[in-house]
Amino acid sequence: MKLNTIISGEDHGLPPVLLAHGLFGSAKNLGGLARRLDDHRKVISVDMRNHGDSPHDTDHSYPALARDLAGVIAEHGGIADIVGHSMGGKAAMALALNHPEMLRRLVVLDISPIAYRHSQQEYVEAMQGLDLAGVKLRSEADRRLAETVDDPGVRAFLLQSLDLKAEPPRWKLNLPVLSEQMGLLTGWPEDLPTGAFTGPALFLAGAASDYARAGRNADAIHAYFPQAELRYIAGCGHWLHAEEPKLVADAVADFLG
Repeated sequence: MKLNTIISGEDHGLPPVLLAHGLFGSAKNLGGLARRLDDHRKVISVDMRNHGDSPHDTDHSYPALARDLAGVIAEHGGIADIVGHSMGGKAAMALALNHPEMLRRLVVLDISPIAYRHSQQEYVEAMQGLDLAGVKLRSEADRRLAETVDDPGVRAFLLQSLDLKAEPPRWKLNLPVLSEQMGLLTGWPEDLPTGAFTGPALFLAGAASDYARAGRNADAIHAYFPQAELRYIAGCGHWLHAEEPKLVADAVADFLG
């Protein structure tokens, strides 16, 4: 599948940096990181399949997401550095393990190569249940979504994927497929080879998040990625790149060189 991309910066003799967002996001979610990197690198931000302006498909498994990223890299020289957050981080890990020759360096933001017990199904159902009749302003959509989603920050994030220019307004997300395959999204493919990617890998996690904490999560990271360096950003949760943008961007830029 050919993904929608936003490209900035020049290559300066180095491979491009590919940015892969998380569930319910889009290429613009990692825009601050792209701006930090594109002074010295070509940066390719993607809309993952079933998100943003990329095509919709009935397959939203991690092997499919990884193939999409491989296609982008193939179009831009065949090798890249990759930074992935959450769902995008799992897709990046799957790519690194299946095609290690395509990656120079790997950065994963707040996710581990394990299956999680939580689900984001409640947000899918909230978006599917939102009455969009007569909605012209995002503020009105926010007012209506507040009936089922309490957190204003979460609402603002979800509403980035609401296309108010469409007639009638519509979600850019393929909500039926994301709902149907939520188990794949929170899961992890068990047939991926451990230790296949031996290149440099940085795992940045929020110290207040439970997605990549010490113990089972860290053990899984080091089993799959023996060279992995795991760092925790104090005071951050799952959205560490939004909560501490400078710290995260500086750490990523230093690691990628």
